Amino acid sequence: MAFKIKPPYEVSNQPVYYANLEEGVLGKTNNNASIVLDSELPVDMIKKVCDHEDIHVDQIKRGDLSYDDNYVYWKGKKYSRAQMEEGAKNLPWEAEAYKNS
Repeated sequence: MAFKIKPPYEVSNQPVYYANLEEGVLGKTNNNASIVLDSELPVDMIKKVCDHEDIHVDQIKRGDLSYDDNYVYWKGKKYSRAQMEEGAKNLPWEAEAYKNS
């Protein structure tokens, strides 16, 4: 038996991939706006992590966020990756993502 989905419904063409990520990392957003989730991520956390990473996608698309191997660039300011705790809630791009996801 089939079921029907009644509009409105969300459709996302956002590419999401799975990989073994570093210890403690649940997901990350690439500069090309694709999302990578940890392959061990529990099913009940997928939406929450995707919602958080979607904020980073929006930040990248509007030109506020980008990064390379050494720095994160946020609204024209350069942050050394060697001197930060990646994913810390007090980083401005993370603060926005935690607040809105």
